[in-house]
Amino acid sequence: MEIDQIDFQILRLLTENSRIQWKDLGGQIHMTGQAVGNRIKKLEESGVIKAYSLIIDEMKLGLFYTAFVIVHIKTANHAAFIRFIKDRKEVVEAHRVSGEGCYHLKIKVKSQNQLNLLLNQLLDHGNYSLNLSIQEIKQRNPLTAILQ
Repeated sequence: MEIDQIDFQILRLLTENSRIQWKDLGGQIHMTGQAVGNRIKKLEESGVIKAYSLIIDEMKLGLFYTAFVIVHIKTANHAAFIRFIKDRKEVVEAHRVSGEGCYHLKIKVKSQNQLNLLLNQLLDHGNYSLNLSIQEIKQRNPLTAILQ
């Protein structure tokens, strides 16, 4: 699917408020609500829009610790490790990387104890280095890297 400037405008407005009514969104880009709805459906069907989500205050939910973990896998077979991280709700992001380590993980937990338990299980798959977040400075939707 080719994405045009109108699609980018729709995506920008949806990232600002994914609950906006199609009619209101259309009013901002000079289209009917039905035309906007058709474009949104095409963006969903093509996989450009994968899901709708919320940005929450994690501290208010008790997720006080954010850890960034660089994992060095012991073996060439990474399948068991990938299954492990996919099953762990604490792992909110996982990337296979070039450079230092094999994987970079972003972990959110309520306590140091919960983090220690996860790290102990991680040792079954390889070694790691750990960095704890002290303060989140910026969190943006990836779409902002494209849109100006």
